[in-house]
Amino acid sequence: MTTATVIRARFPRTVNNFDNYSRAPGQALDGFGRMVWFTLLSLGEIPLTLRRYRSETVRLIAQIGMGTGALAVVGGTVAIVAFVTVSGASLVAIQGFASLGNIGVGVFTGFFAALVNVRIAAPVVTGIALAATVGAGATAELGAMRISEEIDALEVMGIKSIGFLASTRIIAASVVILPLYGMAMIMAFLSPQLVTTALYGQSSGTYNHYFRTFLRPEDVFWSFIVAVVIAIIVMITHCYYGYSAAGGPAGVGVSVGRSMRFSLAAVVIVAMNASLALYGVDPNFNLSA
Repeated sequence: MTTATVIRARFPRTVNNFDNYSRAPGQALDGFGRMVWFTLLSLGEIPLTLRRYRSETVRLIAQIGMGTGALAVVGGTVAIVAFVTVSGASLVAIQGFASLGNIGVGVFTGFFAALVNVRIAAPVVTGIALAATVGAGATAELGAMRISEEIDALEVMGIKSIGFLASTRIIAASVVILPLYGMAMIMAFLSPQLVTTALYGQSSGTYNHYFRTFLRPEDVFWSFIVAVVIAIIVMITHCYYGYSAAGGPAGVGVSVGRSMRFSLAAVVIVAMNASLALYGVDPNFNLSA
């Protein structure tokens, strides 16, 4: 009897845990490779999707924008993103006015709102809301189709399952995010002004002066680009986890949880890298006495 056999016989749980830990890096690398390949396939089949599955794409655009079932009653993704953006932008104004007021420069709240909301808060909040509503729903829907063998049935019928299920959702998210983020940006502009002027009593002229002075059109443009990239990454992530779900209904729940963890981390990482690339060297504003 070898030493390894003796160790396995005496400490089976410890050995099994060690085997699981030793296999974890390989499994993570394999999963990452599968996700990259799925991303390439889903993006590569977009031209085919635009030719063959236009009606499905239009249906998904309407579904993502307004929602279905109980979600449509409250206004769908539009209402949820609007509410979350109003809350986040209001918190920025509250903290900005309080913090700047402590050092005697509370008039710069308009500058703070124009800088933080456009560059950081609005893209991150919109990405999180999109992942929590549309993304999680896509994972659950595709996961249910996988475990009920509906995806296999699509392949048997000669339908490109990745193009029909994933590429259509990527296109729909890319289309919907533009008006959706435009609405979120308007809410991010209005809510800090209302909080600062109505709640704290700052004059509208003072707020508007600093807000318009430091609101740069280039920042708004790049903010839209970041939002589109976040929407595409979120949708690819949730489609992948739903498409590759396994293990019955419980496996679908696990896939939803994993997709949410990955997409929430991806939203923050994309926003951080975009900020480093765009404003890491030159912040593109001059604030002086």
